[in-house]
Amino acid sequence: MKDKTTYNFILITAAALLLFSCSGNNGKFDATGTFESEEIIVSSEATGKLLKFEIEEGMSIKANQLIGYVDTTQLHLKKKQLDASIKAIMNKVPDISTQLATIQEQIETAEREKKRIENLVKSNAATTKQLDDINSQIDLLNKQYAAAKSTLTITKQGMLSETYPLQVQIEQVQDQINKSVIKNPVDGTVLTRYAKQNEITAAGKALYKIADLSIMTLRAYVNGDQLGQIKLGQTVNVYVDKGGSEQKEMQGEVYWISSKAEFTPKTIQTKDERANLVYAIKVKVKNDGYLKMGMYGEVKF
Repeated sequence: MKDKTTYNFILITAAALLLFSCSGNNGKFDATGTFESEEIIVSSEATGKLLKFEIEEGMSIKANQLIGYVDTTQLHLKKKQLDASIKAIMNKVPDISTQLATIQEQIETAEREKKRIENLVKSNAATTKQLDDINSQIDLLNKQYAAAKSTLTITKQGMLSETYPLQVQIEQVQDQINKSVIKNPVDGTVLTRYAKQNEITAAGKALYKIADLSIMTLRAYVNGDQLGQIKLGQTVNVYVDKGGSEQKEMQGEVYWISSKAEFTPKTIQTKDERANLVYAIKVKVKNDGYLKMGMYGEVKF
């Protein structure tokens, strides 16, 4: 009887230990990997001196936030010169209505004279030759008016066409001025600063690196047998070390699964495991400030 009681006690104890080991993660996870974030290198779009560049590593900045600007003195002077050139040309453009006013006045005078002669012809006080002469004079004045208007219009259009390339140059200069203003493209945290205020920068030169750390990506790897256990949009448990044997549990969402197998990355510990073919997955995890880039994480489906 005593042996049976002892046997039952050992069986219950073993079952409890088994239950305890199964209830915890016990170091067994479906996939492991490291946390990463999409990094953006912000580069200068202009060449010149950084008159203002207020940014520090670790600083959190918003999208479209003004970071600084490059010296635009020469660009403003060039724009001012182009504006002056356009004004000089416009001052030479003829005023068509003013220059045609004299001929128009002569035509109106001739028209009144024509009416007067027509009335005289009706009363036999003037000859038809006088009427023919005034009609000829009016025709000549109309031709002179049309010719003068055509000449003045061509002259005006020619001068205006000279301003079009200058206006395009002004737009180009303004675009360069706009690009001299440095605005942050996305919400995020500054990871690295490559330049300082008062330094000379150039178009294409990196200024700083930024990443949105509010949402981190755990890039992990699974084997072919595990692919059937996961799907896009699936919620999974993510674990990271808190120190000692404790782990922090977080919720994640699978948002990318590789369609091609690859050899296990060299970051995997054992040589045998590195020789296996695996599939990469990406798990999106909301960062409460604890997660850091390069930190190891483990996934349980």
